[in-house]
Amino acid sequence: MRYRGRIAPTPTGDLHVGHARTFVSAWRRAEAAHGELVLRIEDLDPLRCRLEYTERAIEDLEWLGVRWTEGPVHQSRRRDVYESVWRRLRDAGVIYACTASRREVRDAAHAPHDDEEGTEPIFPPELRPALGAGRDAASPAGVVWRFRVPDGEVMRFSDARHGAQRFVAGVDFGDFVVWRKDDVPAYELAVVADDVAMGITEVVRGEDLLRSTARQLLIYRALGATPPAWCHLPLVRDAHGRRLAKRHDALSVRELRARGLTPEEVLASGSDGDARRASA
Repeated sequence: MRYRGRIAPTPTGDLHVGHARTFVSAWRRAEAAHGELVLRIEDLDPLRCRLEYTERAIEDLEWLGVRWTEGPVHQSRRRDVYESVWRRLRDAGVIYACTASRREVRDAAHAPHDDEEGTEPIFPPELRPALGAGRDAASPAGVVWRFRVPDGEVMRFSDARHGAQRFVAGVDFGDFVVWRKDDVPAYELAVVADDVAMGITEVVRGEDLLRSTARQLLIYRALGATPPAWCHLPLVRDAHGRRLAKRHDALSVRELRARGLTPEEVLASGSDGDARRASA
């Protein structure tokens, strides 16, 4: 099978050096495999995503030397793809409409897991509706939809960087959101839907998404789709050891460019030591 990778910036701020390193690595892996690379703009959030950030991200990627064979493809224009996947999951009975309030979930939730994705409580199974609930829904709009995880099942996969991985459904993660109440498909559903539709054979992204991979494998299985290979890269961290975020303007590619750094120097600034010095 021909190698197909993807780079997927989210235009909620300027591209920072951590994401730049990941995207350059994805490009290099595609080049080494003589494969294809898709540029996908993950602009589903209508309140936070802005066209100017899309344009700036593309400009920064081109300046870094990254080249892609397809795209840009905008998630905001692919709602029909996500609704189709939602219907398949609904018909399979693996998702349900969750009417519990955030406070109810918080008060009843199991102990949270404090990981790179933020503190996430395990969704309390006692708040689940009966099996089959939601199969008569005509639309996902107006309510949160969650994937019903198989409690106790061990989700295993191999990662090119981290080796064998193991997460237990219902322990390491609970019923997760696949469609938001504001009628926007959630990350887990959207990326699987796109990666399947685009024939992606390897996903290269940050190691903060290792746990997400376990969730996404459940969606692949429910769709009868073959998962891609995985490569989760180390994160760039600030002076306090926290992962770099878009709020760290000192390490945005645009800021480093303005300081006169070359593409090679920008990527080198993504090393832990340089990142901590630059953000101090």
